Amino acid sequence: MTRFLRGCLMTLFLLPALAHAGFEEGRHYLALPFPAQVETGDKIEVREFFWYGCPHCYTLEPVLKNWLKKMPANAQFLRTPGTAPRWMIHGQAYYAFEAVGELEKLHGAFFKAVQQQPGAFNDEKAIAGFAANHGVERKKFGEAFNSFGVRLKLEKAKQLNQDLTINSVPAIVVDGKYLTTAAMAGGEGQMLKLLDDLIGKAAKERKKKPSKK
Repeated sequence: MTRFLRGCLMTLFLLPALAHAGFEEGRHYLALPFPAQVETGDKIEVREFFWYGCPHCYTLEPVLKNWLKKMPANAQFLRTPGTAPRWMIHGQAYYAFEAVGELEKLHGAFFKAVQQQPGAFNDEKAIAGFAANHGVERKKFGEAFNSFGVRLKLEKAKQLNQDLTINSVPAIVVDGKYLTTAAMAGGEGQMLKLLDDLIGKAAKERKKKPSKK
């Protein structure tokens, strides 16, 4: 069993921590030793790492969707698939959905399908069949699925998972340097409050950083 899968399954046995007035580094979140460069320009990057086969990622999805409606205006949300070896096919599916311009339509539906039929969508043929059932022409999807662009994004995601030491999902990294999970924060609600705090913290740190001339 991979470290990624163990991390996902371990959260089944973790009880939510008691709510605290404040969040502590090293307990509720980690400051990563080697921050990653962000892709969101002046916005604070909030990046979720997920796997379609993870039940905790699926449970988090509607909660996170509601939070996005009131996310601080100075932040931007991004998703990155987890890239443990057996998860790579689903990461490829995610980027293929994006490549055919149907990510918003297919993302939630595929999440639900994978959760309802574990093991049923672990190859290209099955995933292409799912896409076809949702209105995407098979040939078009197959070309996207096997395209250089999709494979390049998947390799980039793999590198980012490694650089940010992602060893369980769902995990969220704020501005490339602060990592947290629902288990660390004390539950999904606490994690979302923590994200707001970390966004504010990252914004203050950016203001203190000397500007480049």
